[in-house]
Amino acid sequence: MDAAFTEEQHEIRRTLRELLLKRCGPDEVKAAVRTPPGYDEQLWRQLATQLGLPGLALPTAYGGVGCGPTELALACEETGRAVLPSPLIATAALAAPLILALGSERQRTALLPALATGELTGTLAVPGGQLATALALTGPNGGDWAGGGRAGGIQARVQDGMWRLYGEAGQVLNGHTADVLVVAAHTGGFARSRTLLFLVRAAAPGSADGADARRGAGPGVPGLLRTRQTTLDETRPQARLELREVPAELLGEGDGDEAAVAGALAVTGVAAAAALAAEAVGTADTALARTVAYVREREQFGRPIGSFQAVQHRLADLYVTLQAARSAAYYAAWSAGRGRSAAEGAAGPYGAAEPGVGALALAQALETLRAVAAEAVQLHGGIGFTWEHEAHLYFKRAACDELLLGPVHRLRARAAEEAGLFAGGAGESAGSGTTPANADAADGSDGTGAADGSNAPGGSGAADGSNASGGSGAADGPNPSSASGGSGASDASNPAGASAGARAPEAVEA
Repeated sequence: MDAAFTEEQHEIRRTLRELLLKRCGPDEVKAAVRTPPGYDEQLWRQLATQLGLPGLALPTAYGGVGCGPTELALACEETGRAVLPSPLIATAALAAPLILALGSERQRTALLPALATGELTGTLAVPGGQLATALALTGPNGGDWAGGGRAGGIQARVQDGMWRLYGEAGQVLNGHTADVLVVAAHTGGFARSRTLLFLVRAAAPGSADGADARRGAGPGVPGLLRTRQTTLDETRPQARLELREVPAELLGEGDGDEAAVAGALAVTGVAAAAALAAEAVGTADTALARTVAYVREREQFGRPIGSFQAVQHRLADLYVTLQAARSAAYYAAWSAGRGRSAAEGAAGPYGAAEPGVGALALAQALETLRAVAAEAVQLHGGIGFTWEHEAHLYFKRAACDELLLGPVHRLRARAAEEAGLFAGGAGESAGSGTTPANADAADGSDGTGAADGSNAPGGSGAADGSNASGGSGAADGPNPSSASGGSGASDASNPAGASAGARAPEAVEA
């Protein structure tokens, strides 16, 4: 891979960062999450129309920019830096890629241009809080996670020549405002059990009902009740959907292909994991930068607390861990877009990404964000625990993302299974969950883990529970500085070491 970014990629980062610095400070974020949609609609329209953010990874044939997962990950890193509440992940990383991969030409033509311009927003609805499972990030997605048998989850059946959906789904990202719902539902009962994806259109392009639905008004879809849920992290709006014989349209042509659905979800999961990992890295970067600035100013015993060696060591360790997570996120994004042309966009061939790379990068990023956010609260002292300070935004994002997409040890166990690091490898994992042996090995609790890391995606040995992700082999200890970012990771003056995909910024000096 080419570790250097292109001028176009640098321009995407620079333009988006400048805009968000002006329009999305901590006060603006806190005000936006209290609105009914949960985000600033005016800012979202500006991001969509001026920068083409929702269509960044969509082909130009459907109104997109024609970039790929790498550019989307870079954009998500900047939105994560500002902790931007928006439907970007739900629309650009979940709904649009699935419509592109599985939808008929008529469905693509009708929906993708409107999604690319921000006229419509979309999301993926998975019952039972099984989003990570559906995307094959924490286990195989070939089971009955959408609701097995004749009850549970969301059931789909044909009535009067039209598909009808019955059931409910919780923790749906931006589900209360999305205009296009991609719903995973179980159909066939016991005789022909399978999981397919369906389209529920809450609003048509250019209709007034779409704006009403985003404000929580309007007639909506008969039988569909959407309720915004109270969440710890208000910057990641979630909703509960109740479907009572809701009319729907099968995503794709014919009777549906369960294998194709599982494959498309898995491919989408890799790119979505890379985007979410980059977003977590951006949030962690801001939290660390604000913490470094604070310890330079806060004085105790007649000197800045950042001058104490113990504080410097803690910040240096965080910096090394952050650079390793950034390298893993970049590599996952590059791997997800490998072998795809601009015309293909997110609809490239299945299995193009390296096995386990998305889950591994996401695990590394979530763990890094959790560590950085916790230290930010601690080093800010009493003010870090207050609602007025922004430190709680980073901490809540870290906690809720891991609850929604993790836990971290399951992400690592899945990455190890896909990469074949343990006996049986991925061959035994088809159609079954994570085995206890694999879970122990991925968690590092048995002390063995992945010994050399040579077979791990991206050359990392992170499957044993360590924080290695750059180019180093293995690390069996809990200290993040001992196995992050390649050789020389323990030296805070050169923390990035052999990072897989990024040029490290200057070292932190507290």
